[in-house]
Amino acid sequence: MERSLISKTLPYAAALAGSLAFAVPAVALAANTTSLQHSVVLEGLQAPWDMAFLPDGTMFFTEKCHGLSVLLPSGEVNKLLGMGGAEGYATTADDLVCEGQAGMNGVAVDPDFEENRRIYVYSTSSMSEPRTNRVLRLEVNEDLSDVSNRTDIVDDIPYKVAESDHPFGGPGAHNGGRIRFNPGDGFLYVTTGDNHNSEIPQSPTIMGSKVLRIDTDGNAAPDNAPPEGFDQRTYTYGHRNVQGIAFHPQTNTPIIVEHGPWHSDEITVLVNGGNGGWDPRPNMAGREDCPDDYCGYSPNQMEGMNRYERAAFMPMTDLQTYPDAMKPIWDNNGWSQGSGSAEFLTGEQWGDWDGAMVVGVMGIGFGGTPIGQRIDVVQLNEEGTEVVDVTEMTLPMEAGRFRSVVQGPDGSLYTAVDEGMIHKLTPSAQ
Repeated sequence: MERSLISKTLPYAAALAGSLAFAVPAVALAANTTSLQHSVVLEGLQAPWDMAFLPDGTMFFTEKCHGLSVLLPSGEVNKLLGMGGAEGYATTADDLVCEGQAGMNGVAVDPDFEENRRIYVYSTSSMSEPRTNRVLRLEVNEDLSDVSNRTDIVDDIPYKVAESDHPFGGPGAHNGGRIRFNPGDGFLYVTTGDNHNSEIPQSPTIMGSKVLRIDTDGNAAPDNAPPEGFDQRTYTYGHRNVQGIAFHPQTNTPIIVEHGPWHSDEITVLVNGGNGGWDPRPNMAGREDCPDDYCGYSPNQMEGMNRYERAAFMPMTDLQTYPDAMKPIWDNNGWSQGSGSAEFLTGEQWGDWDGAMVVGVMGIGFGGTPIGQRIDVVQLNEEGTEVVDVTEMTLPMEAGRFRSVVQGPDGSLYTAVDEGMIHKLTPSAQ
């Protein structure tokens, strides 16, 4: 049976709407009408993070602390590019490292792959000091057994290098890492995180807390329109930790999913040059005494406040300070539950869900018990600017930390979970 994500929280949402500059959308409960078949694509993996497909079903996938591999239609797996210390890979790169949330994250296939054999990965590298996150361009050989001609087309995405006075998250925290090509404009979009560094979100030159839009050489898209003085690769800025991005199937408008600070995971429709409104600096709106000068978890690290009080004090989108910031269209009913990946379902096989957005939620744990692990189906209006319905997908398998959701060329939904598996969900015949 589906469970409403709305009915239990509407009274709290109303209270929150009175204290913030925008209201939580009032959304009716959608019926879960789609029955799903399930199969396990791969298991025994090490923290699979992302997938990308060729038209014939060939699937490239990353494992955060191992590297890049490819699953062939035959079922054979070729290990292509391994991180330092990983075994069995055709090529290894000793500078690629894994720590905390960082490592080898997103993967994307070049739209012209048949001509240029190029794929791209987002990975952490120790090639510079301090370490940085990078976007690597690789060429895959004809039999999909190896990669070559590595070019780091972005090499200056910041990385949280060490423990600090901040009590949440060690090295590699708030690392971003999703990369996707927009089928409409052909550019590569790169999501980055704030590293628990309060300077980064509103910085014009540090490439964390941004969504970058670049070409396949790493150059800024010519019509990027950030504010004056910003790095021209910036499409949007002022984000906390974006790990989900997808493009509306009718308009190709980019829409992101972002982790919230003990409240309010957000879905936001991006506007070229827009500000996400995240600014965790101390001494703003009375904030002070924040650990390591980062106020991103509200005062006293959430003690004595419920999530709506925290949202009013430390908003995810600060419309009081930045009244022109991009307003989220959904805030997970005020919860922060690790909403971190996104995809649009397309095709008649999805019935009423054709054109809906799906969001992978990793959930949170209290006392070892996971809470909120699920896939949400988020239905938008025709323009893709408002949330109309939200349904928790009824799953034919045990839930996990849903790290990635990607629709394959066969129309099925593939999802990677941190527990080491990649699942395939296929709508049953109507």
